[in-house]
Amino acid sequence: MLAGNGSPTSQPLPLVLSGFGPVAQEFLARIRATHSQDFFVAGIRGHQDQILLDPDSAVPARPLWTPLTPITEFLSATGAVALIQATPSSSGAHPRAVEESLTALRQGIHVVTATKSHLLTHWQELAAAAQEGGSRIRISGATGAALPAADLARLGVQGLGCESLRACPNGTSTFVLDRISAGSSLVEAIAEAQRLGIAESDPSADLSGSDTATKARLLAGLLWGWDVSQIRVEQEGIDDDSLRRIIAELGAGQRLRAVATASLKQPLHVSVRIEALEPSDPLFHLSGPEKAITFQCPEAGDITVQGGRSSPAGAALSMVKDVLTLLRPQTTGFH
Repeated sequence: MLAGNGSPTSQPLPLVLSGFGPVAQEFLARIRATHSQDFFVAGIRGHQDQILLDPDSAVPARPLWTPLTPITEFLSATGAVALIQATPSSSGAHPRAVEESLTALRQGIHVVTATKSHLLTHWQELAAAAQEGGSRIRISGATGAALPAADLARLGVQGLGCESLRACPNGTSTFVLDRISAGSSLVEAIAEAQRLGIAESDPSADLSGSDTATKARLLAGLLWGWDVSQIRVEQEGIDDDSLRRIIAELGAGQRLRAVATASLKQPLHVSVRIEALEPSDPLFHLSGPEKAITFQCPEAGDITVQGGRSSPAGAALSMVKDVLTLLRPQTTGFH
């Protein structure tokens, strides 16, 4: 068994799950299927209702849930050691994401989140709350689902002199641009992505470059300690105008990609552009809805991570991984 302080325990550790959409449901299923001896979801907070759970109890039908209580009371009632956030990254859900995460962190409760909105607006406040409570935040689910880009930015390339990053962290954009390069129209490419479940019913955040820029901002914050809320963004979306420009310049053997860049040479700045890439570029080789990040380290050499499924299962698995890395016991040797 695992304990938050690294000591053995005979009981699984309680978690609170905020949100109960597809990602949250996948997270619950994965915890119960493979980690029930270590963790259990002690409570779930929906949009307007909540439920307390025992380690082995089934989730009751929604009419049996009770109205939401303040987050402080709910965390106390469950004894949670971590808050798992899978609420929408929308303006309506934003105040709740802020309140829940700040409250938990100040109380010494770790936060694992796939929600992006409050990370963009309250990055420094969240860091200060974690410092105050002696708690930690993990954001893998917000930076590329199962792609371990956040782990590399936070820890894996630290000390290697990473000076810039180039990223294609949005699978919908890559898929759509590949279809357009193969002769489909923009409308046809979007429809195919939606049919295959790659694109949302409203793909505007993906096609505008907003999601790509958001993930690059979060990675830059982890890499270089930038205040994410202060990062300026210049973005080019996938639309008829940008496609006319880039297709006119497209050479034989090149591929279209929506590429986010950030560099220490331009502090607090992220750009997203539609580019025509040569086969020598690591981002050229993405297939379908794959994602990739290249961390450019002049002395150590470029480091690229590629793949990672964009799906509720992929996001849920990334949050399970974050829980494990936050709450695993102290070990010796290679672990």
